[in-house]
Amino acid sequence: MATKQIPYGLTDFERIRTANYYYVDKTRYIAEVERNASFFFLIRPRRFGKSLFLNVLRWYYDVNRKDFFEELFGDLYIGSHPTPEQGQYLVLDFNFAGVNPDPDELIRSFNDHCAARFREFAYYYERFFNPGFREKMESLPNADEKLTYTISEAKRLNLSIYLFIDEYDNFTNAILANMGEKHYKALTHGTDFFRYFFNKLKEGATGDGPIKRMFITGVSPVTMDDVTSGFNIGANMTTDYRFNGIIGFSEGEVREMLAYYKSETGFEDSVDDLINLMKPWYDNYRFSTKSLDEPMYNSDMVLYFISNYLPLRSAPDKMIDNNIRTDYNKLRHLIRLDKRFGTNASIIQEIVNNGETTAVIKDAFPAEDIAKPDNFKSLLYYFGLLSIKGTKRGDTLLGVPNLTVREQLYTYLIEAYREADVFSIELYKLHDLVKDMAYDGDWKPVFEYFSSELERQSAIREFIEGEAHVKGFLLAYLGLTRTYIIYPEYEANKGYADFYMMPDLIHQPEIGFSYIVEVKYARRDASETEIEALRAEAAIQLRRYAADPKVHATKGDTELRLVTLVFKGWKLAVCEMDLA
Repeated sequence: MATKQIPYGLTDFERIRTANYYYVDKTRYIAEVERNASFFFLIRPRRFGKSLFLNVLRWYYDVNRKDFFEELFGDLYIGSHPTPEQGQYLVLDFNFAGVNPDPDELIRSFNDHCAARFREFAYYYERFFNPGFREKMESLPNADEKLTYTISEAKRLNLSIYLFIDEYDNFTNAILANMGEKHYKALTHGTDFFRYFFNKLKEGATGDGPIKRMFITGVSPVTMDDVTSGFNIGANMTTDYRFNGIIGFSEGEVREMLAYYKSETGFEDSVDDLINLMKPWYDNYRFSTKSLDEPMYNSDMVLYFISNYLPLRSAPDKMIDNNIRTDYNKLRHLIRLDKRFGTNASIIQEIVNNGETTAVIKDAFPAEDIAKPDNFKSLLYYFGLLSIKGTKRGDTLLGVPNLTVREQLYTYLIEAYREADVFSIELYKLHDLVKDMAYDGDWKPVFEYFSSELERQSAIREFIEGEAHVKGFLLAYLGLTRTYIIYPEYEANKGYADFYMMPDLIHQPEIGFSYIVEVKYARRDASETEIEALRAEAAIQLRRYAADPKVHATKGDTELRLVTLVFKGWKLAVCEMDLA
């Protein structure tokens, strides 16, 4: 048999299984879902594999597809461990990603999407209903009327429905982000059509209603909280450790996939080599404090990498899939950064600087409370911009999972600086300076450019006063120059460097210089003695960091340089370099 194709971007389970695509078997979770929740709510980041898993469930439970069980599931886990509910449901499914969020088109688009789904449902299951069911369904004008009629008829005939909603909050998030709270509240509160639609779903799922099971996915709990006053008809299983691996790929699953393609295609790199390439960019998503030893890879990112690697036998020129960037851009307007660089912008800066923060992850909160610190951090967690690292003093410790996410945070932070009129520099100019730093060893102009801009832009002076934000500026801007991989708070020899500028030798093997940078900050009236003490402290720390094996393992043949920066207010008082 020919080598299996990469199912990058595919969500059609039947096509994957019948057209010779590689499938990572997640069917062991089917019984686990059945045992734990009839009405299952799961939040995961964008492009993580949610839609494919729902499609698997549709094929498994659909009464009209039960005869395909052996063909599609026979050699999978569930093939030898089927549950009694296999092939026992009428399946009604929606995907609200297809609803137009334009307020002038929203109701029509929602009703059109639902009409298409009900039309397919009526055609597909007509034989289970009394004559005239399909004609009556198609004559009803609105989604809520079609839903009410379907529930009524299915209940009368004692039929069981499994209802799926994928991307339940897609268009509501778009409205909240682009149109604001007024339009969003009109949609999710009171008697508006969307809230009314969910009320009808609840009616069909309670008591002896025909909706016996439900599986809903999205990227945050906000809309669910607003349209239902909390998901009070089911279970939010997002942070349940038993389902940490239900979506995405574990490292074992990635290794198994790579081993398969190595055996089939004979590429030279070892599986370990490819894991070491992918891990910093795509790994480290954890969805429970009890799953710290089970980090998950973003499945879309892994498939993107492999689909690019196999034909070229080398890593893709761009490690970040443009589709991921596009999806993060759709979410960034929901990350409400204060116009005056207040609490939430400072939270982003704290995360960029330190790589972590603590929070109490909230299972539900309304849109009007997004700006509250714990809710804001929870939102970053649900979007995949933060991941669980452990616990600290009774709170959840959240960290930036990987380099792909870190780049998005750099972008958000720079936007926050600009919107608050705090600080802005030209990235194209900085990019050229960093190139000279990397290839020619001409390091000083980079930091002198930062210093000159800090002195020139008067708005920064009040902002810096009393607290060192300089490192945030450096990290955010340097992190977007794409010559170095910037590791803030780089762990080395029981200490933390402010940041390690690790050369991107995979894509730019001719880079000649790498850097560890220590940034110190002193108030504007600090004495020369205080400045000298900070300089000496930085020099000692840099020497310790430079001796770490992790640095030597990643710097390649580059010349490692140690840079000390001491800012006195907004002025650069010390800018010196030493060799490691």
